[in-house]
Amino acid sequence: MTTIRLRNSKSRKVEEFHPIDPENVQMYVCGPTVYDRAHLGNARPVLVFDVLYRLLRHVYGERHVTYVRNFTDVDDKINAEAQRRKGLGDPRSLEALIAERTEETIAWYHADMDALGALRPDQEPRATAFIGQMIAMIADLIAKGHAYEKEGHVLFRVRSYQNYGALSGRSVDDMIAGARVEVAPFKEDPMDFVLWKPSDEDLPGWDSPWGRGRPGWHIECSAMSYELLGASFDIHGGGIDLQFPHHENEIAQSACAHPEAGFANYWVHNEMLQVEGKKMSKSLGNFFTVRDLLDQGVPGEVIRFVMLGTHYGKPMDWTERKREEAETTLRKWRALVDGAVPAAHPAAELVEALADDLNTAGAIADKFDKKSRAKMIVSGSSLSLT
Repeated sequence: MTTIRLRNSKSRKVEEFHPIDPENVQMYVCGPTVYDRAHLGNARPVLVFDVLYRLLRHVYGERHVTYVRNFTDVDDKINAEAQRRKGLGDPRSLEALIAERTEETIAWYHADMDALGALRPDQEPRATAFIGQMIAMIADLIAKGHAYEKEGHVLFRVRSYQNYGALSGRSVDDMIAGARVEVAPFKEDPMDFVLWKPSDEDLPGWDSPWGRGRPGWHIECSAMSYELLGASFDIHGGGIDLQFPHHENEIAQSACAHPEAGFANYWVHNEMLQVEGKKMSKSLGNFFTVRDLLDQGVPGEVIRFVMLGTHYGKPMDWTERKREEAETTLRKWRALVDGAVPAAHPAAELVEALADDLNTAGAIADKFDKKSRAKMIVSGSSLSLT
């Protein structure tokens, strides 16, 4: 069997991947907050973990891999859009407007990611479908002394978890000194973070032991991953921007709720995306969505090819030159294999490159002769990079 090696953010080393159960390999990836179109940076983790999902299915079998990626549909930005529509005279309830916004945004997301050739995960849970499980986990954390209720809020006691900061390599005191943290009167410690917050009549809310309210962001993934994958699973992924505080807080919550378990054994993070050497920003005029590119006539396979031309662990720079070169390369490669019968199995060289810490750049690079490389990449195999 092919041995997969992955860089584990937890150990900061490239390690051999050994699943808890080879018959049931499990991966959880943090998904989008569905308030608007997915921008180009949102597409990078989708494509990175799509390749990993395909590789796991190839090595362990399609029926032996479970990939979960959530939708966050409880968020202040979603609420603000619904309130904006209501302010413009829409007579429907806030809940109806929120549901409409999330439904249309999820449909956009699916259409855009489908266009990039990404397989849909096995399960795509929505946060609003797991509010009861979040409330139960929060109540358990309070009972164990890891959380407390104050003024309708429930907060996690960061200092109750000794290993807080291990994933990102920071100490609590250093984080307090170097970060902008909200110092609220209901906090025992500046680093404590919200598990539950109150909702007024103009906001969506659910009944709870602490009053009508809604969950904090971090508890969502802890509750959903536990319900769908259990207290211990193999891989947790996402962008490097989520490592702190989101993933750090997930670990703290889950480890305290289930101290007998290991939560995620491997943490895989992709680096950030830039545009023409600069951080993507509306103020710089270099911010665009996946749909913007597709509507401009850029094929989804070109977007995918450009993205995977850089190793996931390095910052990826989207440039017009790279786009042009990708279109030219794919056109030439398709001409080389025109009329060829699609390969029944991916080439051994491709599997070898991807098993080496998802070395997509190496799979695309000039290490094979043109025709074999072209056939390997565009032959329609289950590990296709286009």
